[in-house]
Amino acid sequence: MALTLDDVTRIAHLARIEISAAEAAGTLAQLNDIFGMIERLSRVDTSGIEPMSHPLGGTQRLREDRVTETDMREPNMRNAPEKQDGLFLVPRVIE
Repeated sequence: MALTLDDVTRIAHLARIEISAAEAAGTLAQLNDIFGMIERLSRVDTSGIEPMSHPLGGTQRLREDRVTETDMREPNMRNAPEKQDGLFLVPRVIE
């Protein structure tokens, strides 16, 4: 799908971007190149290929899943003007 100059100026207007005719022409060429690459990628047959989480087969180094913070509920609740059952009470906004 190729864009036209009218498409680029319309998109710029919707995005509230002021763009000159020369900038619009340059942007048109860049966007059409991008769409061309997307079309080429969509034509590649990927059937039978497993999705990968990392292109090089790497894994993330994860830290051990353990609690490192102390319970700060009581000190934090001291500043609450109103509280109930360990929760902040706030005025109703929507009725």
